Amino acid sequence: MTMNHQSIEANESRNHAQQWATEDGRSQRQEQADWLDTLVPDPSGLPSLCDEPRFTELLRGIVADHAPHVFAIVQEYGERVDGRVAAWGMAFDERAEIVTVEGDVRMSLRSPEAALPNFRFGTRIRSRLVWFDRDAITLAAAECT
Repeated sequence: MTMNHQSIEANESRNHAQQWATEDGRSQRQEQADWLDTLVPDPSGLPSLCDEPRFTELLRGIVADHAPHVFAIVQEYGERVDGRVAAWGMAFDERAEIVTVEGDVRMSLRSPEAALPNFRFGTRIRSRLVWFDRDAITLAAAECT
């Protein structure tokens, strides 16, 4: 679904109106934040684990350890006649999230391979899973000619 400029403005106006102050002068967002804070222990009395540079390094390590694997679903026309990326995905430990390049279809599936049948088209267009490889970025165009 594509939103036009007027519907975006209408949504922004509604959101802005919902954020106006409540009777005691506080915004609804602030009230919601206060309510959410009741669900999380107050960390203000706890010491920091380390300084900012070390903490940033630790967070980068956590992100690297848990990053999903990026892949593409590629449609192949004929026997290597042509091909195109039809969708991009991220593979997590127990699921895959996929979105078409047009952005109109999103899928949450048990594995990247489970998406392949959705991208076949008759007998002339097959689909294949290609894992992203940063080192292959500049090679592909010159190799088939």
